[in-house]
Amino acid sequence: MKKIILFSAIIAFAANYAFAQDLKSEDVPTVVKAALAKKYPKATKVSWEKEKGNYEANWGGKSGEDTSVQFTPAGNFVEEVDAIPVSQLPPAVSAYVKANYKGAKIREGGKVTDAQGRKMFEAEIKSKDLIFDEKGSFVKVD
Repeated sequence: MKKIILFSAIIAFAANYAFAQDLKSEDVPTVVKAALAKKYPKATKVSWEKEKGNYEANWGGKSGEDTSVQFTPAGNFVEEVDAIPVSQLPPAVSAYVKANYKGAKIREGGKVTDAQGRKMFEAEIKSKDLIFDEKGSFVKVD
């Protein structure tokens, strides 16, 4: 019985670490909040998450997540994701998902701009983010 409880605790800890964690604004480093304010001075009603060691700010729209941006703990910009309707993803994205993820439905779409200015698309399926280039060619699972 002790082994089962210990195993369950380890799984719960790992799941918490692997997925995004909601944060209170006071738990976000000042340098990160300052970087957000400088780059996006009109961002209001910002919610914060910690994802893969970076800090993600979300704001806008009914869901509060029309725009998401990530910064490193040092305040360096990583990427911006702007929510778009799934219908605005390139047709190649839907074709890729249909061919490689049988029966999966694209839940959300996004237009991604990374720190180097590269434009990409993001399609969320089954708790995974699939990244595609500007033409809709698959790049990676994020």
